[in-house]
Amino acid sequence: MTDPRTIAWLDQEDAHLTRTIRAHQWAVQYVGAGEDPGEPPFGYTVGLYGLGHPELVVVGLEAGAAHDILGRLAGEVRDGRDLVPGELVRWPDWPELRLTVEVLPNPGDVVLVANRFYRRPVEYSVPAHQLTWAVPGHDFPWEGQEIEPDVQPRPGTWRA
Repeated sequence: MTDPRTIAWLDQEDAHLTRTIRAHQWAVQYVGAGEDPGEPPFGYTVGLYGLGHPELVVVGLEAGAAHDILGRLAGEVRDGRDLVPGELVRWPDWPELRLTVEVLPNPGDVVLVANRFYRRPVEYSVPAHQLTWAVPGHDFPWEGQEIEPDVQPRPGTWRA
């Protein structure tokens, strides 16, 4: 049985999330790095599934960068953009950033708040795409990326 204080806290969090999604049609959930070295920080959207699109996940970035990327793309999805696996995303005003859209094969292990919002069990998780990033000085992981693999693990190789 869950502690009554935890239940009250979750109720408040759920109410805040609902208000945010009603106002903006999505929210960003950010999770800082875990205590184990293999637990990178990550962020993901909640609400895009309700717009008929998979949720979006970005791994290995600090909170501000994750919110900027997810917020920008969520706005484009809200306005009708459909991100598809294999697509390369670039912005003229942010030329140093490259993103590739990949299917996240284990979304139930990652987008926990989205599943709670949509009342879906892990085995019937909302779908999600992982946005794999590359910036100057860092290639995509499959190009011989020179950062530690735990910073941006490949889709399906990590859990929240």
